[in-house]
Amino acid sequence: MHDWGVGQDTANTIYIDSQSALAIARNPVFHALTKHIEVHYHYVRERLSAGEINLAYVPTQDNLAYLFTKALSHEKLEAFRKALGLLPFVD
Repeated sequence: MHDWGVGQDTANTIYIDSQSALAIARNPVFHALTKHIEVHYHYVRERLSAGEINLAYVPTQDNLAYLFTKALSHEKLEAFRKALGLLPFVD
């Protein structure tokens, strides 16, 4: 945000539904299971330790991003649409 000339006082929160990804990002200790993670993926861990971002768990069934990335039932689509304050699509 600073590069675009936009200041902010708090860290951005990234909501994630993967408990394992959250654990890997929060724990800087090297694990045998993470030894093949490429170097550029450690960027999130670096930004987290610098306090530039926060990570927060959101259950999969409540992940609003799925509105844009997954095929949803009509009920779930409507619930997410309303949660984001979007107007219904009308023919």
